[in-house]
Order: sequence, then structure tokens, then C-alpha cells
Amino acid sequence: MRDGAVHLFGIRLLGVDGQTGRKLLLTLTFILVVWLAGRALRWLLGAIGHAVDSARFRFWSRQALSLLLTGLLVVGLLSIWFDDPARLGTVLGLFTAGIAFALQRVITACAGYMLILRGKTFNVGDRIVMGGVRGDVIALSIMQTRIMEMGEPPPVQTAEPAVWVHSRQFTGRIVTVTNDKVFDEPVYNYTHHFPYIWDEIRLPVRYDDDRATAERILLEAARAHAVTAEGIDADRLAELERRYNLQPPEISPRVYWRLTDNWLELSIRFLAHDHGTREVKDRMSRQILEQLDAAGIGIASATYDIVGLPPIRLDRADN
Repeated sequence: MRDGAVHLFGIRLLGVDGQTGRKLLLTLTFILVVWLAGRALRWLLGAIGHAVDSARFRFWSRQALSLLLTGLLVVGLLSIWFDDPARLGTVLGLFTAGIAFALQRVITACAGYMLILRGKTFNVGDRIVMGGVRGDVIALSIMQTRIMEMGEPPPVQTAEPAVWVHSRQFTGRIVTVTNDKVFDEPVYNYTHHFPYIWDEIRLPVRYDDDRATAERILLEAARAHAVTAEGIDADRLAELERRYNLQPPEISPRVYWRLTDNWLELSIRFLAHDHGTREVKDRMSRQILEQLDAAGIGIASATYDIVGLPPIRLDRADN
């Protein structure tokens, strides 16, 4: 350092004086210290998380640590470079205006991250639909949410984007969705405060079959494999009622009848856990088919019975 300027290998660095050089060195040292502290704290929180075996603790501790380190970096760098409050206000005004114009989506994504945390929209491990993507949340950062994609159930198989798995099971793809989607589209959460979903199996039955027996078969299958009123967590129902002032919903399986032109449609409505619904429906379907065969009840289909033909007359011309 000569004449108040900083020289590197005999070359004078343009615009870098002694004070600026000291601030640069202090900045690099401060960033290194924060990075090392972050690594140490992440290791410590990881050890505590494995000890308590709580996915929720690991998620929220990582989020709190990320926000703490980011805030510490911002405050520290501002303190190093802008010791004059008037100068800081001018720079911040220009910086904010430029950022607001050039990085609108980035700012919106950061605001979406704060909304997700503050509104408790979802946590890591929740099964959600966000930005048209269905699946389980596996990571959440300030800018993005990563989702382990699952297939689409039959009623929404034509929805975009198209997938090849026609059920709520993983496809193997990890999809990244920016957090600004929470301002553009609704977020559907399968898990939040009530980790159960209602589902249905529809059974078309001919009108001349034993309808009462078919209904009994559906109810027996649901009671054997779905969630019943005795098996549900009473604390979950109480929490649902306390938070949203909702009356306890109907838990027991129930069969609904619907008349059509061709058959009687029996729909068994039942409750299942938010994960593993396909396995439940598979076990129910196997039991239902086995008992329908034993009872001699067939599944109605769109076929036609020809009950008569008009008389046909053939005239042969003699040659």
C-alpha cells in the first residue's frame, strides 16, 4: 500500500484505497466466519434431529438457521460498507428501485416463502398440489419448493402435465416449483392438520341382481381395509374442530345409490390415510370381486340384448 492506494504485484488497483481494501478483507473474513458457523450449526442441528427423530424439528430448524444466517450476512455487510446512515439510505433507495424492476419474480418468490412459513401452508413431508404438480414436499428454500411427483388419479388423468402413473404413487421425478406460485394458484394440502382423505369406489350393478347383497359386500370391504371411526385419531378430529370450527365429519363407510339408464351405480365412500390409498383400494377391489363372484352378482356393462327380429322375406327370381 503506497500513497493511500492498494497495489497488487506492483499494479495499482483502480478505485481501491486503503480503507476500501480493509473493508474487502473484512468482508471476506466475515463471510468465511459465517459460512463456517453455518456448517457447524447445521451439523449440530442434524445430530439433534436424528436424536429426537422428528422430521418437523429438522425442517423448522433448517429454515430458522437459513433465515438467521441470511439476516446476519445482510446486517454485517451493511455495517462494514455503510457506516454513514445518510449514504446508506441513498444507496438502499437506488438498490431497492433497481431490484424491484429487474427481479420482480425473485422478490415474489421470496415473499411466497415467507407466506408459506408464516401461514403454515405446508411442511416438508406434506402431500400437496402446487403449480400443477402433485406429490410430497421434500425440500423448501427461499426461492423454490422441491416435490417428489406422484401420478394422477383417474378423475384428473387429463390434467397437465401428463404423467404415466395413473394413481397417487411416485413417478420418480423431482419437480422444482418456484414459491411465487402460492400467489397465482391455490395450494392443495392432503396432510395439513388432518392426514386423511375421502375416496370412492363405484360399482355398476344390474337392476335384476341382488342390490342389498352388493351393498353389504361393499360395506364389508370398506370396514375391513379403510379407516373406521374406531381407528381414527380422536385428537386429529378435535384439532380440526378447534382450528376451523368444523363439526366432526362422517367417518363410517357409506354406500350411495344412483340410478342410470343402464344400471344401478353403487358408490362406497370411505376414509383412508393420505398415503397408501392405492393399496387400500386394491385390497378392497379384490375382496369385492371375490364376494360378488360367490354371490353370483355380475358387474354391469354397456352391452345390448337383441330380443327380437322382424320377419325377413326372401324373393328368388327364376331364371
